[in-house]
Parts: sequence; C-alpha cells; structure tokens
Amino acid sequence: MHAVISALLPVMLLIALGFALRKGNFIPAEQWRGIEQLCYWMLFPALLIVTLARSKVSFASLSGFAVALFLMVIVLTILAYALRVPLMRWLGMSGPTFTSVFQTSTRWHGFVAFAIVERLFGLEGVAIIAIAFAAMIPWLNVANVLVLALHAGKVKATPALVARALLKNPFLWGIALGLTWKLSGAPAEGVVMSTLELVGRGALGISLLALGAGLSLRALKSARREVLVTMGMKLVLAPLLAMALGKAFGVTGPPFVIMVVAAAVPTAVAGYVLARAMGGDAEFYAAAATAQVVASFITMPLFITLAYRLA
Repeated sequence: MHAVISALLPVMLLIALGFALRKGNFIPAEQWRGIEQLCYWMLFPALLIVTLARSKVSFASLSGFAVALFLMVIVLTILAYALRVPLMRWLGMSGPTFTSVFQTSTRWHGFVAFAIVERLFGLEGVAIIAIAFAAMIPWLNVANVLVLALHAGKVKATPALVARALLKNPFLWGIALGLTWKLSGAPAEGVVMSTLELVGRGALGISLLALGAGLSLRALKSARREVLVTMGMKLVLAPLLAMALGKAFGVTGPPFVIMVVAAAVPTAVAGYVLARAMGGDAEFYAAAATAQVVASFITMPLFITLAYRLA
C-alpha cells in the first residue's frame, strides 16, 4: 500500500494544484480550455508515438491483456445502457441526462492512467498502457457517440458520424503512428523523434494540472443522486471487471496491475465537451466527473493495492 500511495500522491497533488491555480485565478478559467486542447491534440499524441516507437515490449505477449480490456469496455457499456429504463422510470431521468450517466460510467481518464503507470512501472509500463488505449478507445468512442445521438436528440446517428469520431481522435493517430514506426524497424532517433520527445515531455504534468482546473465544485453542489450510479459503475464495477477478466485471460504481473489502473481511474473530463456539443447534460457531466476524481483518491489506492496482491 505504501508504494502505491507514493506513486499516486504526486498525481493527486498535481490535480489539486491545478484546481488551486484556477480557483485563485493565477491562470484564468478561460485559458485552461486552450491548455486542455494542447494536451489532447498535441502533447499526448506525441508521447504515444515516442513511447510505442521506442518500446522494447513484445506486443504479441499482450494479446490477452488487450482482449480482456476490450471485453471489459463492452460489458461495461452494455451494463450502463441497461440502466436506461430503470433510471428513466424510477428517477424520471431525461434522455440527455442519461447520456451523461452513460459517458461518465464508461469513459476513462487516460492522462491519469498514464501518469500512475509511469510512476509505478516506468517507460515499459507506459508502453503497455498505450496498448490499453488501442484496445479501449475505438469501442468507447463509437458507443458514446451513438448513445448521445440516439438519446440526446441534437445530432442524428449515422455511419459518417461514427467514422468522424474515430478519425478525429488524436490518440488513435498517435497509437497508429507509433506502432507503424516500431514495426517498420526505423531507428527511433533523429530530429523528428527528438522533437516529438520534447513535445511529449510536458504531457503528463500539464494534463493533470488541466484536470484539476476543470473540476467544478459548483456543479458538484447541485449534483443529483444519479452521480452515485456513475461512481459505482466507474470506480468500483470497472476495476472488479478488469480483475475478473484479467484472471480469465491469464494476465499476470505488471500488465494485470495496469489493467486495473486503466479501469480504476475516473471518467474523462473531455467527455464534457462532447456532451455540450451533442445535446447531453453537460452540467451533470461536470458534477459526475468532479465527484469521481475526488472519490478516486480513496478507491484507486485500494484497487491498485489489491491488484498487486492478485497479480
């Protein structure tokens, strides 16, 4: 537990610092949006390219890891969607609010996972978590865009809409370019790679500061009890599913722990932008994301410690 807390504490402190910087107006709230966009579109894709291109990990040995994570997000999205009827019937939830429940129950904050894994396992662990991006993101992108299109009512669900969501995802481009570079056998050095390395170095710290700056206590104060549903799904059920599927597929050692980290992190704050653009309940999304980040300070150490014991 001590080693896990030591790895998580700097991550948590950076998130708290980002919140303090925004609340103290040291960096005005409107400027954080540009910082988030920089992390999403440039810093993190650069980090993915360099990490995968230089990785010494045998990706063939991670097939069970990738399949288990892929099945985990499929099961999680099916269960989250199955909540639609009871939530609408018993709590009178609207379609737009359900889409935000769905998003915050299934999306994961890859920036946080990256930072934790880097602290726990170094660069080789980061290469493994990059494979988790490849296993999880395509399905989650498709599922969340479709649910928003079907139940938020602002945009119609079409194949073109889904295709655009995938093609516009910079993480998928970063993964594809990094894997292509590695498999090509080209040297992972030179001017281009050195430039990407410099760009990617800022990804983890800046993204954690931006996460903290994006937390909304105002939204949390007005949160409804549906927030508890998203916390149970994302912070408890998801890591339990990861453990069960990891064991079923024979995943052991660091990949097993990394599976649980990927499952145990809070939801992606970036989904707020998608909710706002497609007619979802953005205010609820902000409340659920904030609640999950705060609660994850307790749940993540517990599940990651358990994962070490089971690995």
